[in-house]
Amino acid sequence: MEKSQELALTRVRKSVEKRGFSTEKHGDPTLMRFLIARSMDTEKAAKMFVQWLKWRSSFVPNGFILESEVIDQLEARKIFLQGSSKTGYAVVVVKACKHFPPKDHLKFKKFVVYVLDKTIASSVKGREIGNGKLIAILDFQHITYKNVDARGLITGFQFLQAYFPERLAKCYILHMPQFFVSVWRMVSRFIEKATLEKIVIVTNEDEKKTFIEDIGEETVPIEYGGKAKLAAIQDVEVPPLEG
Repeated sequence: MEKSQELALTRVRKSVEKRGFSTEKHGDPTLMRFLIARSMDTEKAAKMFVQWLKWRSSFVPNGFILESEVIDQLEARKIFLQGSSKTGYAVVVVKACKHFPPKDHLKFKKFVVYVLDKTIASSVKGREIGNGKLIAILDFQHITYKNVDARGLITGFQFLQAYFPERLAKCYILHMPQFFVSVWRMVSRFIEKATLEKIVIVTNEDEKKTFIEDIGEETVPIEYGGKAKLAAIQDVEVPPLEG
């Protein structure tokens, strides 16, 4: 680690303590994610970290979301965990054609946290040091207007940005229909530039080939040109996070 990074981490820890909170349970990789998310500005990173601590203790008081709390979303079987990419990142697949705008948005937010927590846990296999990342595949094949949920998409990306900073390695969007392009343009306005730069809309065979090569064909589902079978998130056994 560079000397400047060590100095920044020390400053963040001191700033967090001045705000009445502790970084004792969190290692350097965790704090570094917040620093990177705030362009190495130590005060902004400390503020973001404290906001995350407050949010986590109030929204996820038990440390995790129970499946029983999000059973209605799980029943749709629209989220799949595919193991790890070539680079060791967890791969999660979202089949948008199985999603419908939720009536209870608070429960949907809990579902987003459940999915992100379990996805990250699947890559680190128990001991989380704070630097686990994920690759998301959003599949829009066969969606109709009934499946369109701009608010849900915005919630997902905003949660990634505010509460899971620097967890997203890449997001691939497959089979985006023409009618959805205007919806995506509107959603994009709510996504930070740094996040947008990680999003790839796959539109041709060359891009599809790169997508498969980047993730690894052993992990990419068969329907997208890989060799893996889809595994619904609730069917995947994942050890709970320890740190």
